Amino acid sequence: MKIGDKVRFLNEVGGGIVKGFQGKDIVLVEDADGFDIPMPVRGCVVVETDNYNMAKKTQPPKVEQPAPAPVVQRHILSQERRGGDVLNLFLAFVPQDVKAIHTTRFEAYLVNDSNYACYYTYLCADNKSWVVRAHGFLEPNMKYLLEEFDKSELNEREHLAVQLLPFKTERPFKLKPPVGVELRLDTVKFYKLHTFTESDFFDTPSLLYDLVKDDQPAKQIYVSAEELQTALMQKKESAPRKPLQAPVAKGEAKGGIVEVDLHIDELLDDTRGMTNAEILQYQLDQFRQTLARYAQKREQRIVFIHGKGDGVLRKALLDELKRRYPTYRHQDASFQEYGFGATMVTVK
Repeated sequence: MKIGDKVRFLNEVGGGIVKGFQGKDIVLVEDADGFDIPMPVRGCVVVETDNYNMAKKTQPPKVEQPAPAPVVQRHILSQERRGGDVLNLFLAFVPQDVKAIHTTRFEAYLVNDSNYACYYTYLCADNKSWVVRAHGFLEPNMKYLLEEFDKSELNEREHLAVQLLPFKTERPFKLKPPVGVELRLDTVKFYKLHTFTESDFFDTPSLLYDLVKDDQPAKQIYVSAEELQTALMQKKESAPRKPLQAPVAKGEAKGGIVEVDLHIDELLDDTRGMTNAEILQYQLDQFRQTLARYAQKREQRIVFIHGKGDGVLRKALLDELKRRYPTYRHQDASFQEYGFGATMVTVK
């Protein structure tokens, strides 16, 4: 270190030019404001000097690198299947262990049997709202796993909807309209082995619901009570029939119990043209109307006669009671009077 060197302080902020020395251990450093600051020699480090015997730190010259040659990406168009320009899409349910149909979990798939890609949304009804369970992009001629669920979650998937927007990304295509289909699952089918059959899309038996068949959206399978009532009124106007009967209330039996027979032949004189789903919806509508009629009569007991059958109507009634009337009590009606085919509800 000598006079004229540029130094910086090691233990403090700042530095300057060496102007002189005070003994062997103190150096006088002139800062940027022109003040001489005494500092220990050990507390300074030389950053610039005109002493040619002291090498200065220099940066190596930058070497310009040649720009990389552009990479030409080659894209091979995917092969299209003959006849695949006609839309066919399905919602599929596959048991993980078909031999244990009463305990197995299930997988839900969206199957695209066409040359069109699709944006999709898979939804479940939650009262009067909807919940999205899956959404995304489905490639042509592919199937996609939407979700897994077990028997305890079946009721949450009873009312489903699928929205689809078909298109192609690699070549010109014929415009297809967006599709929206609502489905009412028959949850009883998930307990029956013969419901699940062989298909071209899975190695194991599956249950398929049409979403789009030969470019035509599937007929809306879910039927609301309002739509059913409108259809029944139109049939009434177009074809002669006896007036539709209200639920058959047989009056107050012993103990003040009201009996309502929900057998469809007791409610309607003619069910021609009605699907099983429409019949079930009509029976449920009469069930709700009866409970509404006695809603203000606390402790009123009502026996709904639904028959034994395959248990579909009974299960639907119990599901309605659980979701819409959680405070109402219900139990099997008297076996001696009704066998296994009636449920008694107490209004609360």
